[in-house]
Amino acid sequence: MLKVSNLLAGYGARPLARLSDLTVGDGEAAVLTGPSGSGKTTLLLAIAGMADRLDGTIEINDTEVGRLGPRARDRHRGRHIGMVFQDLHLVPGLSALDNLLLAPYASGAVRDRDRAIALLDRLGLATRRQARAETLSRGEAQRTAIARAALLRPSLILADEPTASLDDDACIVVLDLLLEATRDSGAALLIATHDGRVKQRVANVAVAEAMG
Repeated sequence: MLKVSNLLAGYGARPLARLSDLTVGDGEAAVLTGPSGSGKTTLLLAIAGMADRLDGTIEINDTEVGRLGPRARDRHRGRHIGMVFQDLHLVPGLSALDNLLLAPYASGAVRDRDRAIALLDRLGLATRRQARAETLSRGEAQRTAIARAALLRPSLILADEPTASLDDDACIVVLDLLLEATRDSGAALLIATHDGRVKQRVANVAVAEAMG
């Protein structure tokens, strides 16, 4: 579960965005919306512990993220948060499967190869497990990134503009995959987007407020 209250996010002493209140239950989804430049990505990164929380509270499964030190935040993010970025950050030269298995290695978690294979298969990548990241199509790469985000059964999945560059059919596919991965892992899902097609599918909507 994710609970955010009066979150002011930025870098150093500079506030960039505010989010008043948001609650997302296990297996549920919410949208963080607002126009370009409203600070959606900054708020998402603050929730993940990668930007500064200047005020307010962020709770992920009863853990107050803002009270954790830098190393503890990194460990918490690695174990409890799955992320799908606009830039998918797959590692060139590694296969789709190895890109999944890199995540638990980096966080010190157990490398569950069977679960990684099962996730790729369920997302239609059974024949592409050993394909190098740079040879994947955009759709295949997105599915790989979604599988990686869900691999460790996180408490929270954060997705930053996952459908912004997609046509309507591809948007439906990616959103369905995200929602399925959320239900499968029992995670809370927060999607930062200004895409009206996503807001039509997700009832819980919060608005980012730009500061300054």
